[in-house]
Amino acid sequence: MTESARGTGRNIAGAEYVSALSTRPSDLRARDAFRARALELVPAGGLIYDFGAGPGLDARYYAEHERRVAAYDIDPEMCRYFADYCGELIRAGRISLDQGSYAQFLASARTRGNVDLVTANFAPLNLVSDLPGLFAALAGLTRPDGCVLASVLSPYYVGDLTYRWWWRNLPLLLRRGEFAVPGAQALIWRRRLPAYAAASAPWFTLESAYPGTTHSLGRVSVRGVAAGAPGAWLSLTRSRYMFLLFRKPVR
Repeated sequence: MTESARGTGRNIAGAEYVSALSTRPSDLRARDAFRARALELVPAGGLIYDFGAGPGLDARYYAEHERRVAAYDIDPEMCRYFADYCGELIRAGRISLDQGSYAQFLASARTRGNVDLVTANFAPLNLVSDLPGLFAALAGLTRPDGCVLASVLSPYYVGDLTYRWWWRNLPLLLRRGEFAVPGAQALIWRRRLPAYAAASAPWFTLESAYPGTTHSLGRVSVRGVAAGAPGAWLSLTRSRYMFLLFRKPVR
C-alpha cells in the first residue's frame, strides 16, 4: 500500500484504493518495473505467490502472462474486490486467493513449499514488525530454489528529507537500522539494507537492491547492487520505493 493511499485516518478499499494507485505517474512506473522483474524471475507456467495482494491488480497481470498465481491479503474489503476483479481467472483455476488472519497465513505458509517466487508489491513488508517470522514462513512457502521480490519504502529517498519525522528518526535509522512511524492502519517501518539482510537470514540471502524508478527492464540504468556493497544506498535515493531480491541459499 502506498503512502498516497494512507494518511486519511480510514481504510481505503476497493475501487478507491485502485484509483489512488493509478493517480501518481511514479507509482505507475514503479508497478510496471516491479511486474517486469517478477516475470523475468519466473518462467511461463511457474507459480507466483502475491503476498499483500490488495485488489488483485498484479495477480491478474501475472495470470494473464501465463503464470500460475496464488495470493493473500488480510483485508476483507480488498479480498472482496480481488474476488470480483479476478473472478473468471479464479473460476478457471488460474488464480487462488487465501484469506484470514496474519497468524493463519503464517501457519499455512510454512507447509506449502511449491512456490517459485513470492512477490510483495507496494510495501506490505513495511507493515510487518516481525520480519524474521515472516521470512521463516516464506521459506516454508517456497521451493528450495525459491525467491522473494519485495517493493519496500526506501529510507534513503531524498523526497522524505523535507519531513520532520525523517530527521527525528534518523538516529534510530543509523543506530538500529530501522524506525517506525504511525500509519492509518499500523506502524510503517523503514529499514536500511543491512536490516533486511539480517531479518531474512538464514532462510534467504538479500542478493540485490534496485531503485523502483525505471519503466521497464529494457530501460534499467542502474544495476542491482549487492546489499553489502559500500555506498549501495546512493543508488536508492531517487525513488520512494526500492525493490529487494531475496534468494534461498544453496544447501
